[in-house]
Amino acid sequence: MKRYRIAIIGGGAAGLVCALTLLRGGERDVVLLEKNDRIGKKLSQTGNGQGNLTNVDMGVRHYFSSDLSIVSKVLEQFSEKDTEALFSSLGALTVADERGRVYPSSRQASSLTDLLRFELERLGARLEIGREVVRLERGFVLTLSDGERLGADFVVQCTGGKAAKQFGTDGSAYALAKGLGHSLTPLFPALVQCRADVGALRSLKGIRSDVVLRCGDVAVRGDFMIADYGITGDAVFRLSSYLADRGETTVYVEFLPDVSEETLLSLLKGKRAPQGELFCGVLNNQIGRYLCKAGGSIEGAVRLCKRFPVRVLGTLDFSHAQVTRGGVPMNEVTEKLESRKCGGYFLCGEILDVDGECGGYNLQWAFASGAIVAKELLCRR
Repeated sequence: MKRYRIAIIGGGAAGLVCALTLLRGGERDVVLLEKNDRIGKKLSQTGNGQGNLTNVDMGVRHYFSSDLSIVSKVLEQFSEKDTEALFSSLGALTVADERGRVYPSSRQASSLTDLLRFELERLGARLEIGREVVRLERGFVLTLSDGERLGADFVVQCTGGKAAKQFGTDGSAYALAKGLGHSLTPLFPALVQCRADVGALRSLKGIRSDVVLRCGDVAVRGDFMIADYGITGDAVFRLSSYLADRGETTVYVEFLPDVSEETLLSLLKGKRAPQGELFCGVLNNQIGRYLCKAGGSIEGAVRLCKRFPVRVLGTLDFSHAQVTRGGVPMNEVTEKLESRKCGGYFLCGEILDVDGECGGYNLQWAFASGAIVAKELLCRR
């Protein structure tokens, strides 16, 4: 049976940065096992394929977890500046947009995977592609899907969660953690479209608007669109992080967020357009006509424009989600992300009960957690 000092399970964002950090630190006895036919499959599609790798407005307030104190300490040890420095060292140029989202200047997520792969290959990394770990035993014996068994002194699990099963993250790898004594918090889809009672709103299907969405004390701004199943768009994805475990609730849509209700009311009252066309030149015509009809009066239409209720019935399922809410509870790992159930076993990235808002926060967590674990293992040589 082949034996390695360190076995990394999962060749996504966390696993790749963990392996790279180990190799750059002088550790050579490392194997990375990836079940897919190539590494970085999900990473290559992040940020709508543009590679939103982090955000300049970093902080634990952008994350959800059963223990944010550990998340905060990890992010302090590997910040957004460290992520940018890492990819700069690989030869990338990064740029930030008006919302602080950081991208490679190529605007190609696949280039992030390529840069990591080029460096790993240059350093002589042992990459085992198409090798799925189906069982993990104490003493660290790893059984692969073809029956081969490998041994390791340390194991780092970076297998992701349950979201986006087309990338191999179908939730099956939770069994490895459970086999070593870990539990799971409830799992929910996050960064995902929402099911909603759209009713007559279907007449507005496919019209994209810049809006503010509100639910309780949370407000997010971005694109919004009606679909057959409910609502979608950048603002919906961002708000879904707060809705993941809520079930049915009401979301309020504010059209024209840069215009006050008083200004809008004054403008419409001064127009000489037909009653149903008062929003002409102000909003998309179809939306404007709908608001005029549903509002019943100018005042009613303006109120609806600024606070339009949509009954959300829940989110779409994991196959549509970008990330998973929930996972291995943070109280079952140390500040260095080592298992409290089985020493020498580390967990990184989405398998833990950590998820972030839309905007590069989930990749930052993946990169940071992978790097922190690697640095801890380098200290144990």
